[in-house]
Amino acid sequence: MTVPTPTPVMHKPRSTWTPGQIALTLVALALSAVWVAPLLWALSTSLKTPTESVAPPHWIPEDFTLESWKGVLEAGNIPNWFVNSLVVSVCVTFIVLLVASLAGYGFARTEFRGKSALMALTMAGLMFSPAILGVPLFTTVQSLGMVDTYWGMILPQCAPAAMVYILYKFFQSLPRELEEAAFIDGAGRWRIFFTIVIPLSKPSLSAVGIFTFIASWNNFLWPFMVTNNPDLMTMPNGIATVQNSFGIVWPQLMAGGIIAGLPLIAVFVFFQSQIVRGVAHTGLAGQ
Repeated sequence: MTVPTPTPVMHKPRSTWTPGQIALTLVALALSAVWVAPLLWALSTSLKTPTESVAPPHWIPEDFTLESWKGVLEAGNIPNWFVNSLVVSVCVTFIVLLVASLAGYGFARTEFRGKSALMALTMAGLMFSPAILGVPLFTTVQSLGMVDTYWGMILPQCAPAAMVYILYKFFQSLPRELEEAAFIDGAGRWRIFFTIVIPLSKPSLSAVGIFTFIASWNNFLWPFMVTNNPDLMTMPNGIATVQNSFGIVWPQLMAGGIIAGLPLIAVFVFFQSQIVRGVAHTGLAGQ
């Protein structure tokens, strides 16, 4: 008796796009357009003539010109300002990472008298705007003789209450069993911190470092207050002086803004995956 061959079941190919994915993609595209549109408008304006920039709005310049870029580069010391911003931002980032990681780990893993009060005092720093602290900070820096110095620009930016809290929440999520096993093997607190905790904290440390670098690079008010020497100007301050020399000439204003923002755009493009992983590992994503 011949056994009939079973007919193969034809499965309908699954769609690679679900309605939810399509909706999320459309929302992401809309948000991307909102973010990119000002940058494209600034670039378009920087390529126009001053007369065309105040004409009825249009995206594509009728007469492409690089005169605004040439004027900004010739009027300012862009390389020197870039180096100053880089030195200040890198030093601030390094100090903040060191201070915030030590403080966050101390709050998360050690017990000492007055811990709750000290933690509350640290978190109180989140309630005050840096602009409010400008005058007392300037008075302190002036009394220490650090006006018109790199350290005068760097040290007041190294009080990272928000970064301490981010790393504190991450260190709380680390399993204590790893540290207890290291204690049993004879490792001390410092060795555990640098050989176990820090390697496990790379995603969060990367995110904190990137956020700190961007904030320091964008900081206009404090370097403006504490620096009178043109040779020590950072990029935002230097670009502002060039823009003031031109007055309200929109192509030069847009060109200067793009020059000041290009490094931050590059940081975000190349390190966006570290930012996402860092936020996901800090324990703040669901709060």
